[in-house]
Amino acid sequence: MADERAHVAAVPDTEPEPSRAPPVLDEAHIGDIKGALGTLSLDDTGARSTWRGRLLALLAIMGPGLIVMVGDNDAGGVATYAEAGQNYGTSLLWVLILLIPVLVVNQEMVVRLGAVTGVGHGRLILERFGRFWGAFSIVDLFLLNFLTIVTEFIGVDLALGYLGVGKYVSVPIAALALVGMTLTGSFRKWERAMFVFVAGNFLAIPLAIESHPRAGVVAHDFVVPGVAGGVNSTSILLVVAIVGTTVAPWQLFFQQSNIVDKRITTRWINYERVDTIIGSFVVVVGATLIMAAAAAAFAHTGLHGHFTDARGVAIGLRHTVGRVAGVLFALVLLNASIIGAGAVTLATSYAFGDVFGLHHSLHRPPREAKLFYAIFASIVAAAAGIVLIPGAPLGLMTVAVQALAGVLLPSASVFLLLLCNDRAVLGPWVNRPWLNAVATLILAILFMLSGILMVTTVFPGVNVTRLLVILSAAIACGCAVLGGVALRGRRGRPAAPPETIRRETWTMPPLALLGRPTWSRGRVVAMSLMWGYLFIAVVLLAVKAGRLATGG
Repeated sequence: MADERAHVAAVPDTEPEPSRAPPVLDEAHIGDIKGALGTLSLDDTGARSTWRGRLLALLAIMGPGLIVMVGDNDAGGVATYAEAGQNYGTSLLWVLILLIPVLVVNQEMVVRLGAVTGVGHGRLILERFGRFWGAFSIVDLFLLNFLTIVTEFIGVDLALGYLGVGKYVSVPIAALALVGMTLTGSFRKWERAMFVFVAGNFLAIPLAIESHPRAGVVAHDFVVPGVAGGVNSTSILLVVAIVGTTVAPWQLFFQQSNIVDKRITTRWINYERVDTIIGSFVVVVGATLIMAAAAAAFAHTGLHGHFTDARGVAIGLRHTVGRVAGVLFALVLLNASIIGAGAVTLATSYAFGDVFGLHHSLHRPPREAKLFYAIFASIVAAAAGIVLIPGAPLGLMTVAVQALAGVLLPSASVFLLLLCNDRAVLGPWVNRPWLNAVATLILAILFMLSGILMVTTVFPGVNVTRLLVILSAAIACGCAVLGGVALRGRRGRPAAPPETIRRETWTMPPLALLGRPTWSRGRVVAMSLMWGYLFIAVVLLAVKAGRLATGG
C-alpha cells in the first residue's frame, strides 16, 4: 500500500484514501526513476528545501523533454535552417523565437497527460475517441513516422557521403547502432546514449564560430520581424517549413510514453516541465546557430540564395569558410539524423505497444518484450533498406513527409486539446481557461500553416501570400466569434464549486473503469471540422498522386 501511494502521491497525505491500482499498461513502468544523471526512489516523497536537492532531482528527471526537443532538430530541421540562412540570411530568426511558446504549451499538455494518467497518447485516443480515431492516429502516425525515418537515413547518407563513406557502409552501420543502443534492456543506458547525441547538437557552436556571424545582426533579427528581399510566396513557404519541421506529431506520442516509461508521476511534474522548457530553448539555440552559420558563410557569395540540399551546404561551407566548417556541418547533420531516427522510431514502437497492450518498456530486456523491440528493429531495417535501393524515389518521399505532416499536425493537436479538457482523464489537472485560449489560437495557426504547406505541395503555383492573408483573416474572425461565445457562456454559468480534490493525490482511474465520454457540442464541432479538413486533405493528396503517376 505504501509503495502504491508513493506512486500516485506528490506529497504525503495524512488522510487515508482507497487503494487504487496505478493506471499503467506495463508493470515495468512502476518503480524507481533511473535517469541518465541520477536516481529517485519510488518512496521519495519528501520536500526539496534546498537548491542542491532540487537540482539533483531535476538532473534525475531530465531526459524526455530535452530529447524530444533536440530530436526534432533532425535531418529535415538542419536542412531547413541551413536553407533559411543560405537564402535569407538571419532575417527569419524571429520565427524561432515565436516557436518557443508553441513548443512549451503543446508539450506541457503532454507532460500532464503522461504524469497523471500513466498511459501513452495512442491508448488514450483509442479509449476516449473510439476504435476509428484510435486506428486513424496509429496508422497515420506510422506512415508519417516511417517516411520521416527514411529521411533521417537520407541525412546519414548525405553527411557521411560528404566525409567519403558510401551509403552501403554508412546506412547499415547507423541502423545497427540505433538498434544496439535501444536493445540494452536498460532505460538508463538508452538515455545516456541519447544524451551523447544531445551533446552533439552543440557542435553547431564551433560551426558558428568558424563562420563568424555578426552578433549585432543576429540579435536584431531575433526581435525585429522581417524577410530579406521582401515577403513573397517562397519566403512564406520557408517560414511554414520552419514551423513544420520544429513542431511535429510524433513529439506528442514520444514524450508522453517516455515520461510514463521513465516512471515520472505528478510528484515530479514540475521538474519535467522545467526539462521541457530547457529543451525548447536548446532546440532554438541549435537552430539559430545553424541558420547564423549558413547566413554568414554564404553572404555576398555566389552561393547566396542557391540552396540545393544539405550536402550542398557542406560543400559550400568548405569553399567559403574552410574544410573544418564543412566537416562540422556534416557531423551536425549526422548527429541530427541519428537522434531523430532514434526518437521517431521509439515513438512508433511505444504507440504500437500502448494500443495493442504489449510489453513496451526500455526497462525490459529483449527476451521480455520481444515484439516491442522487434517492431523497433523492423522499422529501422525497413527505412534503411529503402535508402539503399538503387533508384528509390527518395525525393518523392521527402515531399510525402511534408504533405503528411501538414495533414496530421493539426489533427494531433485537436486530440491533445480535447484530452486535456477531459475531466475523467485529468480530473483537477485539466487545462485552465487561459491555457485553452492560448492553445486554441496556436491550434488555429497550426491549421493555417499546415494547410498552406499541404496546398503548396499539391499546387506549387498557388499564390501563398494571398492565401496567407485570407486564412489569417478567417482565423481572426473565428477567434473573435469563439471568444464572444465563451464569454457569453461564462456569464450564464454558475460559479464553479471550490476544488475538493487535491491535485497532488489525484490520478486517473484504471482504463477498464473509465466509461465512454459523452460528446459535448464543442467536441462534436471539433471532430466534424477535423473530418472536413481531413477529407479535403485526402482529396488534394489524391490529386497530387494522380499527377505524379501520370507525369503531370
